[in-house]
Amino acid sequence: MAYFSQRTAFLAVLLMPLASALGSTSYNGLAKTPQTGWDKWNAYGCEIDAETLLDTAQKMVDLGFRDLGYKYVILDDCWSNPERSHNGSLVANSTKFPEGIKAVADKIHDLGLLFGMYSSAGLYTCAQYPASLGHERQDAQTFADWGVDYLKYDNCYNQGQEGTSQLTFNRYDTMSKALNETGRPIWYSMCNWGRDYPWNWAQTMANSWRISGDVYDSFDRPDARCPCTTYDCPLPGFHCSVMNIIGKAAPIVDKGQPGGWNDLDALEVGNGGMSDDEYKVHFSMWAMIKSPLIMGTNIPKITASTYSILANPAVIAISQDSAGTPAYRVWNREADIDQYDQGSQSLWVMSLSGGDFAIALLNAGNTSMELNATLEEIFIDKATTAGGRTKGPLPSSSGWDVYDLWANRMSDVMANSIIQGNATVNGTITDTSNSATLYNATEMSYADGIKSNHTALLGAKISSVPPMGTISAVVPRHGIAVFRLRKQDSGSLKKRSEL
Repeated sequence: MAYFSQRTAFLAVLLMPLASALGSTSYNGLAKTPQTGWDKWNAYGCEIDAETLLDTAQKMVDLGFRDLGYKYVILDDCWSNPERSHNGSLVANSTKFPEGIKAVADKIHDLGLLFGMYSSAGLYTCAQYPASLGHERQDAQTFADWGVDYLKYDNCYNQGQEGTSQLTFNRYDTMSKALNETGRPIWYSMCNWGRDYPWNWAQTMANSWRISGDVYDSFDRPDARCPCTTYDCPLPGFHCSVMNIIGKAAPIVDKGQPGGWNDLDALEVGNGGMSDDEYKVHFSMWAMIKSPLIMGTNIPKITASTYSILANPAVIAISQDSAGTPAYRVWNREADIDQYDQGSQSLWVMSLSGGDFAIALLNAGNTSMELNATLEEIFIDKATTAGGRTKGPLPSSSGWDVYDLWANRMSDVMANSIIQGNATVNGTITDTSNSATLYNATEMSYADGIKSNHTALLGAKISSVPPMGTISAVVPRHGIAVFRLRKQDSGSLKKRSEL
């Protein structure tokens, strides 16, 4: 745990200016980049116990997920007794957790991972177990005593304490302050489903905040239980498709920043409701928008195709890029969508550290399409906003090398070898120094890996685009193309006199 303690202290110092700028009284210094890890809810619901949780944590190590940077193992709802103890404390279910929660947390820490818990800012949790409204200080101290590193804090049975931003802020800020009063750095994940516009105020007291009702394992199917298609939503509901949530995120991506992130909910990759291309969209767009990458599948039973998506270091690298800038949508065009009403084709652009950019061409239509993005479109912010203007030529007047971040996707043969335990030594994937598919972020950070041009983080160079040129890709139905752009050393056009 020394490594994590030192890292937390470093981030707290590094991000103090941000906390000051936000006017925060309870900022905890965490969340330089979005959180990564695993949450049990999408795969197990209430069916969880200590053995399952620890088996999953061990498998995360064995499969190299820890070394890829997935940190948190999060115990969601249904972990507690139906009643509090005689002194008012939360108590773990002794059948599911016979040694208690602290013993589980200690074992997860021994694996080099961090441990997350769950409660709700209401009278009960969503599964109707005791929750923390009115017990914030007592419960926060209990979590800290147990060695908790992360709290997912839900919104069920909130006694009507919502309807305005101030009401919801006060309810969630009470737990924020209580967590920080314990003196233990605990990532604070607000799960209030986007009620009362948390992206406008949660930066001052939370590390992430849900923007929508719960995701479910569907690419674009409308569902009456998720009635809203925009971020301005009086009833977030649940059973929200991937495309529904992406559409809600588009207008508010700029609200995510180092210290606090828009949360599009946990990943459904591998749970069986979508195609391989759709899962690639899901994972890629969560990374582009800087949503948390919290896996939600059954890790001990993971398939090769699921593993090769979740373990793509080139995509994880853009999620964890130190610039901390979410992608934004440049254009969104109607697509051939048959009976569905959420299909479109869109271009997303993200600024990366070191002068690189990432773009995503997303095809949510029902047929494969060639999608095109001009450099003028990609760098439109640099040409049209005062803050984006820099001295010298605009980026569109330079040549750019294009790297496909899915071109080196791990083969099923290699993925199965890792799953079967034939490619690891003491839980560490070996021979990653020159690999095009494998990466160990515990040996070299993503930032250092990009600086050293590690192939696994760059993907495969597929083309070069001349100044004022166009990037083209044939994108499959319900598919995506994701590219890293790196400026060429030469080939820039002369600066136009009118610029």
